[in-house]
Amino acid sequence: MLVSGLLLAGMARADTVLVLGDSLSAAHGIDRDAGWVHLLQQRLGDEHRVVNASISGDTTSGGLERLPDALEKFNPDVVLLELGGNDGLRGLPPEQMKNNLARMIEMSQDAGARVALLGIMIPPNYGESYANAIRDVYPQLAKQYDIPYVPFILEGVALHDDLMQRDQIHPNAKGQPIMLDNIWPVVTDVLNDNA
Repeated sequence: MLVSGLLLAGMARADTVLVLGDSLSAAHGIDRDAGWVHLLQQRLGDEHRVVNASISGDTTSGGLERLPDALEKFNPDVVLLELGGNDGLRGLPPEQMKNNLARMIEMSQDAGARVALLGIMIPPNYGESYANAIRDVYPQLAKQYDIPYVPFILEGVALHDDLMQRDQIHPNAKGQPIMLDNIWPVVTDVLNDNA
C-alpha cells in the first residue's frame, strides 16, 4: 500500500534492503527488535523496507544456497552480505569463502540489486595468517566488484565486555547501535547509488 501510494504521488519508490547474514544480523541471544537490522529499519523509516534473511550459524555456502529464493521473493534494490564469520570459526578455506561471496555478489547484481559487504574478523588464536586471509577477502572483493564494504562490523564492540554477551562472540543489545553506526555509511552509499 505504501509503495503504491508513493508511486501514485509521483515520488521515488521505496527501496527494499535485503540483509543476508548469520547470527550477528539475526540478533542471536537478544530480542530481535534490539538487533541492528531492526534498528536499521527504524532509522530508514517507512520509505524503505528492510528484510532480514539472516540465520544463526550460516556460512557463505548456506547463504549462496538461500540467496536465489530470497532474490526472487523480495526483489531487493540493495543486498547487504554479512557472511564469512562462521566460515572462519569452522576453519573453512578462505578461497572457498571468497568464491561463495563472489557468486552472491554477481547473483545480486544480475538481479538488479546494489551490493555491500559487511566484513568480520576472527580471533588471532586461529593463526595470524589464516585470520588475515579471512579478513582480506572483503577488501579484495570490494575492489574487484567496485562495491562498498565495512572492514569490521564489530569495530568498537568486540573487545568491550559491557557490549558483548557472555560467549564473547555475539554483541548484546547495547552493542547493536554501534554496529549500526559502523554499517550506516555503507548503507547510505548503496541507497544513494542509483547507477
